[in-house]
Amino acid sequence: MKFSHIYTKGCLLGLFLAGLTFSSCKKDGNPNNLPSVSPSAYEGKIDGFASTDEVFSDNLVAYFSFDDTYNEKFSNASPTLKTGDSFVSGFKGKALSLNAGYLYYATQFAAFKTDAFKSFTISQWIKISNNGSKRTMLLTLARPGNLQGNLNINLNTNSRPATNLDFIGIQPVFATVGGGTQDNLNANSSPKIGPDNWVHLVIAYNGSTGRFNIVANGVNIGSYSDRGVGNSLFKSYEPSELIFGANYNLIPGKAINADASYAAMTGTIDEVRIYNRFMPDAIAKALYQLGLANK
Repeated sequence: MKFSHIYTKGCLLGLFLAGLTFSSCKKDGNPNNLPSVSPSAYEGKIDGFASTDEVFSDNLVAYFSFDDTYNEKFSNASPTLKTGDSFVSGFKGKALSLNAGYLYYATQFAAFKTDAFKSFTISQWIKISNNGSKRTMLLTLARPGNLQGNLNINLNTNSRPATNLDFIGIQPVFATVGGGTQDNLNANSSPKIGPDNWVHLVIAYNGSTGRFNIVANGVNIGSYSDRGVGNSLFKSYEPSELIFGANYNLIPGKAINADASYAAMTGTIDEVRIYNRFMPDAIAKALYQLGLANK
C-alpha cells in the first residue's frame, strides 16, 4: 500500500507532537511546585502524628494524666472533695480508680468560661461495667444550682445487668443558648466494656454547625449527631465546676433535689484530655490508634 507524501509527513508530525506532549506531561508532574516529601518523614507515625501530644496541641486546655496526681496539668487545680478514689495501673502510667467515688473540683476553670469554650472535644480512656440499677456520671461540667450541668457525659449503666459486656448506653447532654438541653445516644452500636477492657471515648462538638459526635475506639457510634444551631447551640454558663464520677446530688451539701437515679462511679478513668475545638472522626481515630501504639 502506498501513502502520499503529505499523509506521511502528517503522521510524522502527529507523532512528534504527541511525543512532545507526553514529554511535557512527564516533566510537569508537580504543577504547583510543592516541596518534595520524604517517606522517612512519616516513618513510625500514625496519620502524620508521632504522639498523642501532637494532636491539636494548641487547643488542649485541660489534661488529667492521673499519674499519681489529681491535679489538672495547666491550672494545677486540685479536687476540693474526693471519695472512693485510688491510683491503679492505667492505660498509660497510672489511672484514677473509683469505687463508689468521685472527684469534685469547686473551681471555675478559665478554659471553660463562656467565651472560651464554644466547641469542645473530651477524650478519655475508661473501664466501666453496667450495674442494672443506677446511671453513672462519667464527667460533668457542673452548673451550681442545677442538677444538669453545662456538659454531662452520662453512662446508662442502669439499663443492663453487669453480665452484659456487649453494650453500654452513652448519652452526653449539653446546655443550650436557649436554656434547654441537647443530647446524643449510641442507640445502635457500642464498644465492648467490662472491668478488664479499656475503651477510648471521645465526645466532640462543633459550636458552629451543632454537630455532636460520640466516637468509641475510633468508630462514630452516635445516633443523633446533628443538634441544630441558633438557640440549640451549646453554652458554657458561668460559674461552673468540674466533677468526675458524680453529680451534685451525690456530694454532701450540694444536693439539688431528691433525684436518686445516679450512683457514684465504680470504674477507672485515665488520660482525660479536653480541647476547645471540634475533633473530626478521622483525628479521633488517630488518637485511638496512637494510644494503642503507646505513643
